[in-house]
Amino acid sequence: MKTAITDSQVAAFRLQRHHLCDKQPASLITLCRNVCGVQAQVMSAAEMAWWARNHKLTRAAIQNALWQERALIKTYALRGTLHILTAEDLPLFISALKSSHVARMHQIFMRLGLTAKEIEGMQHSAFAALRDGPLSQSELTARVKTQVGKKMREAMAKFWNVFRPLFASGLICYGPSHGQEVTFVRVESWLPHFKEVPAAEARAILLRRYLHAYGPATPQDFSRWTGLPMLEVKPAFVALAEELIELETPQAKAFLLRADEETLRARQLRAPQVRLLPSFDVFMLGHVDKSHLVVEKNYKRVYRNQGWLSHVVLFEGRVIGVWQYERRGQLWQLQLEPFEKFSKALRAQILAEAESLGKFLGIKWEAIRFGI
Repeated sequence: MKTAITDSQVAAFRLQRHHLCDKQPASLITLCRNVCGVQAQVMSAAEMAWWARNHKLTRAAIQNALWQERALIKTYALRGTLHILTAEDLPLFISALKSSHVARMHQIFMRLGLTAKEIEGMQHSAFAALRDGPLSQSELTARVKTQVGKKMREAMAKFWNVFRPLFASGLICYGPSHGQEVTFVRVESWLPHFKEVPAAEARAILLRRYLHAYGPATPQDFSRWTGLPMLEVKPAFVALAEELIELETPQAKAFLLRADEETLRARQLRAPQVRLLPSFDVFMLGHVDKSHLVVEKNYKRVYRNQGWLSHVVLFEGRVIGVWQYERRGQLWQLQLEPFEKFSKALRAQILAEAESLGKFLGIKWEAIRFGI
């Protein structure tokens, strides 16, 4: 009988799969693909998530991949939240998530008193309005309002992005910004070769990709991570049954790809590194139980009210503090709040990370403070 795996083995495995201990930095696209997309409701945090994994990347390279090369796509994906995905992976995510995410959006509309016909009419008008190219959200809203009824106009005033079902269906995605405004564009014109995958097949593929990066994990973890109901999650685990092995972790029994077991058991935390992870970093969002990341007494300092996450100091796969940065006039300050006493060597690593972050953001720190 094989022995249970340890937190240290799991941490080392996940850090490696998330490129948080790479000796040779991976490319922008490889990073995005391997972590199954970067959460992007705060764009600066999304950019810092790439920096945390490859300090040689630039913000300009990320923007170029999004808006010029179109190798990355910004849309609503996992949990119905904004993500940046590789263009190649967009059909996979849309196919896997569409049915439940569209249904959830329709439920929201119906609670506002709208009928299925009214919802369909709004979506048809919005899609038609984007025929000639990107429109800002305000431009698209203005055009659609002239073609829908009173109830839908009232809903549009209450629900800031009524076009989300079009994202969930893979019909539109984000386009390049116009000044301070985001734009929306048809996927068929932005990515002409977009082709969906059968839904059940897509969910099985997505589960395989998830376990490769976040395993070991439970069906409940995968449900929370994707936003899919258990009725859709369970068949995906059944489909991959021959590829999976169930292991005893310190938190619970959880599944891993059978092909990854030897790698996980051999993985060790060697030359552990500090990482300054931004808010909403995907490493922090893969599992229901967060005890492997942060002790209970510090939980609410990391996972805050209304779904907000702090920027965190990660060391050996665990959160040892939080951080924030702010501008005062023309000067910038970085404030770190340790959960424990930092050694001299650890402080030196953190300061080196902070210097690299400042270069990435294009700012110079007036002060870097270790406070309580």
